[in-house]
Amino acid sequence: MIRATIIILLALLSVSVFSQRRSEQILINQKGYYPYAPKVAAIRDFNTGVFHITTPDLTDTLFTGTAHGPKSQPYSEAETWLADFSEFNQTGVFVIAVPGLGYSWPFEIAAGVHAPLAESSLKSFYYQRMSTPINQKYGGKWARPAGHPDDRVMVHASAATDNRPEGTIISAPRGWYDAGDYNKYVVNSGITMGTMLSALEDFPEFYNNLTVNIPETGNGMPDLLNEILWNLRWMILMQDPYDGGVYHKLTTADFEGRLMPAEAVNQRYVVQKSTAAALNFAAVLAQASRILGDYEHLVPGLADSCINAATYAWEWAVENPEEYYRQNEMNRHYDPDIVTGAYGDGNVTDEFIWAATELFISTGNEKYFNAVNIFPDTEMPIPSWNQVRLLAYYSLLRKAEDIPQYASGNIEIIKIRLTRMAEEMIENLNNRPYHAVMGRSARDFVWGSNSVAANQGIALINAYMITGNRNYLDGALHNLDYITGRNATGYSFVTGYGYRTPMYIHHRPSDADPMPDPVPGLLAGGPNPGQQDGCDYPSDVPDESYVDDWCSYASNEIAINWNAPLVYLSGAIEALQFDAGYSGK
Repeated sequence: MIRATIIILLALLSVSVFSQRRSEQILINQKGYYPYAPKVAAIRDFNTGVFHITTPDLTDTLFTGTAHGPKSQPYSEAETWLADFSEFNQTGVFVIAVPGLGYSWPFEIAAGVHAPLAESSLKSFYYQRMSTPINQKYGGKWARPAGHPDDRVMVHASAATDNRPEGTIISAPRGWYDAGDYNKYVVNSGITMGTMLSALEDFPEFYNNLTVNIPETGNGMPDLLNEILWNLRWMILMQDPYDGGVYHKLTTADFEGRLMPAEAVNQRYVVQKSTAAALNFAAVLAQASRILGDYEHLVPGLADSCINAATYAWEWAVENPEEYYRQNEMNRHYDPDIVTGAYGDGNVTDEFIWAATELFISTGNEKYFNAVNIFPDTEMPIPSWNQVRLLAYYSLLRKAEDIPQYASGNIEIIKIRLTRMAEEMIENLNNRPYHAVMGRSARDFVWGSNSVAANQGIALINAYMITGNRNYLDGALHNLDYITGRNATGYSFVTGYGYRTPMYIHHRPSDADPMPDPVPGLLAGGPNPGQQDGCDYPSDVPDESYVDDWCSYASNEIAINWNAPLVYLSGAIEALQFDAGYSGK
């Protein structure tokens, strides 16, 4: 007992004498933590074992703990010690102080601590709008003139038909800039819209009350739905009214330069219809139709228009099941060459499953249920733009009570497989160097790896909602900690959110405008050892392969399909904080 007391006294004394500097080796969620949720920091270059929670001025020590380590991954020689201070539930602003190493960025402990992230990640879509000015009232210092009216879009030779021959001019305004470039892609809009519509269906009360200061705020619809409608109305115009097919993308022939949207004025085209585009379109519009039905008084007829367009696109896809978008092959036959993002997908089994499921749920028509094998294998693949099967499974779980008896057996299979996947995700979590599901395998670090982290979180949230097992929600929360700073790079990957955030993202408006800081709320792609851009990276180690530089489109670009799961993840955790006891009762 005497020895333990002496150790504690020495530790407390050391706070006043340790090197008074902020340390980048203390990795935290750079915003903060909920009072009664898990609270963990990862510390590198650690040799004392002791850490302290102090006031920001370092004068009062409020908690002392012992970090555990070292922890490492097979693909990295880096080691961390995990400082768990979950027992500390005082609210306020604090730092972590480590004798001989330094102190962390300040962080907050509070209920609703991630509300700003939920707001900022959603608001980022407003800044991605095209065909409209971003007004100062809503966009602040990132206001800009309108770009890309898209009211004189040319039908590319690859998309020509008798009714719309090559060179036909059509109008397809609105929509979001897809990523750091100025084009619009139906396939990538698919997973983006599906994820955001799912957030609204899963947490209607939270999103009904979430306002983010956009022009439509206060019109009687949730701002999430208002933002979704900006892209939905563009998607509707990407369907050929004569046959139901859907153009793969609306694009310039080549990427625009580092210009502001209003300065990028090259000819725009709608390009080739594809099966993938038609099925993404069908799934999104079918899902949207059941939400919009509740707002018939505000958008009369839109729900009906959506379901009709969805069934029309489905019929085209059934008649054209292998109309794949192969850009290089297309360019050998048609001019001008199109060299923007391809989003080519040579396997649309998952898109058929997703579209059939959403149509089945929204129409109740058994033909859609019978049209596909909903379980082509035993896998539960994390969603990405070219793998959307899990979106179908989420929708079936969400609407389980409305599913006819003949289809109910599928719900039990999904529950079993999703729970098993969740268990695998959180296994040995305490032994991972950043205490996150993300990074358990080097395979997590792909192009857009931060969307992998966010989508893993969504899977865990869905597992929590069917089981009530808080370990799964804790795992999702730890992935949010990863995104916001507790990772091998030390970055909070969301622009403007935290203390060390991306400043030079691959995003044309942020690069070309006069503001020193980029548009806020955007999720950078994240570590990617593929390094396909040829940029100069500080490391080849998978979880460190990131550089905050415009040239690094492979790790530092942004994209709507990466921000959408961040919207869902941050909003879901905020919505569930009291249910889970994170913020008390």
